[in-house]
Amino acid sequence: MSMSDPIADFLTRIRNALMAKHRMVDIPASNMKKRMAQILYEQGFIRNYIIIDDGKQGIIRLFLKYDRNGRPVIHELKRISKPGRRVYVPVDQLPRVKNNMGIAIISTSKGVMTERQAKKERVGGEVLCYIW
Repeated sequence: MSMSDPIADFLTRIRNALMAKHRMVDIPASNMKKRMAQILYEQGFIRNYIIIDDGKQGIIRLFLKYDRNGRPVIHELKRISKPGRRVYVPVDQLPRVKNNMGIAIISTSKGVMTERQAKKERVGGEVLCYIW
């Protein structure tokens, strides 16, 4: 089955796992999703992640993070740029998410990065999603 929006599928699998209070979630791997998982780990939104080689495309296993009261660390995941409507921004219009309490993941010519990294690199790009 072909998927028209693998990034939306990535976010939806995480969202569903958080609502079901799962400790981990498996997602079909791609280079962009691997980089997004790395960003989520670096920013403290997930406990850890591993790449599982299954002989085909691979699987990303994300270990989800919850606070002491059992509430998820990720409050919301929002897809911005969609296959039907791409959203590109120049470097001077990079978004701030929840007054810098969240992150925007941007796909740039220098790779997938957060909006803060994109500002440091002085590059704009496609706004993939907001996470807070």
